[in-house]
Amino acid sequence: MRSIWNGAISFGLVSIPIKLVNATESHSISFRQIHVNDGGRVRYRKVCELDGEEVPSAEIGKGYEEADGSIVPITDEDLAQLPLATAKTIEIMSFVPADEIDPLQMDAAYYLAANGATAAKPYTLLREALKRSRKVAIAKYALRGRERLGMLRVVDDVIAMHGLLWPDEIRAPEGVAPEADVTVRDAELDLADALMATLGDVEMASLHDDYREAVEALIVAKSGGAFEPTEAVVEPAGGQVIDLMAALEKSVRAAKASRGEAGADGDSGGAEGEAEAEVTPIRRKAGARAGTGAAAPKAVGGKKSTAASAKKTAASAATKKKSTTASSGKSAAGRSTSRAGGTGATKSAAKSTAKTAAAKKTGAAAAKKTATPRKRTSA
Repeated sequence: MRSIWNGAISFGLVSIPIKLVNATESHSISFRQIHVNDGGRVRYRKVCELDGEEVPSAEIGKGYEEADGSIVPITDEDLAQLPLATAKTIEIMSFVPADEIDPLQMDAAYYLAANGATAAKPYTLLREALKRSRKVAIAKYALRGRERLGMLRVVDDVIAMHGLLWPDEIRAPEGVAPEADVTVRDAELDLADALMATLGDVEMASLHDDYREAVEALIVAKSGGAFEPTEAVVEPAGGQVIDLMAALEKSVRAAKASRGEAGADGDSGGAEGEAEAEVTPIRRKAGARAGTGAAAPKAVGGKKSTAASAKKTAASAATKKKSTTASSGKSAAGRSTSRAGGTGATKSAAKSTAKTAAAKKTGAAAAKKTATPRKRTSA
């Protein structure tokens, strides 16, 4: 790896010659600016404002612009002559526990390589001292025209240095936290802990940039002429979680199911078959909750159904009986008419029978009237 800075680590009276090497690299895809009409590349040229000529990189230096617009040239030799100990030295100031460093201060990372055979012994001494103390070294150094703060720690068998932002470069988080007074229940914290435990650890080496891979696939497809644009599916936003407990329980079950753990459906702290998280879009009325089905119609009781069936059967039987009786009456009447038309004796007998029936009817009516008690009128 190519070094970007040569200097020394100042460890008390011990000086360790080192080379500074970038510890990270960017894999982001770079795009060029082009002219949309014809696809021609648009370039930036460094042109001198005085003569209008393009200037090569070898002839470009540094300068400070004052308030009136005048330029003060600054050379590398001028910077090297500054009476500053950190101009070419990483000066260790103290050793502190690693947890005292706020991760917000972390900046670029570098590897420090021993520069030459004579640097191997003091380099190893500092590395082993850092390991045994379980602390990190805080140092100051100068790079790219400014003094910086750094943290030295051991990575495998190498001393690494993290550039740190100065404390006054960290903004205070004012107005960022929720202003509303929110209370979190212990049961919710327990479910959050269960979800964290279920998700578990992750192999950092297995993580990769999905977006970059998608962009690379897009470039390959377009360069081959086989690219067919498809409309991206965007999930609707603006949902509001109604039941936080149900959402946590569902998350725990889903996490266990994704890991293939047994009992993923029942041992997440919620009852079997408990309702899932209810999420309602903001524009939807509060009464219509997503994920809940419509109310099922009430089941008809067995007794009501049996009574209705019996009633229907009785009505059918009564209708059938009435029809049979009417048919029998008509048949009897027909037979009587037939017999009456045959002989006169039959007519006389029929008249006598009718008179006898009328007399019986009159007697029955009189008996009924006699049996009914009269109402007494009180004085």
